[in-house]
Amino acid sequence: MILDILKEEGCQKWVIDHSIAVCKKAVKLSKNLNVDVQLVKQGSLLHDIGRSRTNGIKHGIIGSEIVIQYGFDDEVAKIVERHIGAGIPKKEAKILGLPEKDYIPVTLEEKIVAHSDNLLNGSEEVDLEFTINKWKSKMDDYQKPVERIKKLHKELVLPFE
Repeated sequence: MILDILKEEGCQKWVIDHSIAVCKKAVKLSKNLNVDVQLVKQGSLLHDIGRSRTNGIKHGIIGSEIVIQYGFDDEVAKIVERHIGAGIPKKEAKILGLPEKDYIPVTLEEKIVAHSDNLLNGSEEVDLEFTINKWKSKMDDYQKPVERIKKLHKELVLPFE
């Protein structure tokens, strides 16, 4: 059903393939944690639905609006809205031209989807070093986003390696 929604919204094949890979990674990360795995699956499959409209920074916000229109609850919408990097705080959101509010993942489910997305390049799993280097190449002021990503990794991955 969710894959049908992605197709209906016009998501490209690479977005769908990536979303499936994020879902698989998120389920793996969920194994050792007390989380709602169904919520993780829904959120991970839908996290990039906003890419049907834009590949820019606003795809999380747009995606959140789309999933609400399809009747998904607020928990799924927040996963979609807050999945970029390890989240975007209010101050940075304003600089990036986003509505001024926090986009930091709060629940374990939100954190799992965000970090699963971080650990994939397209549909290929990558390590933390690759992810950090990718962020460094994307932006001049990468220190804060990279620190947030490292913190998520320490919380979700390192204790179980």
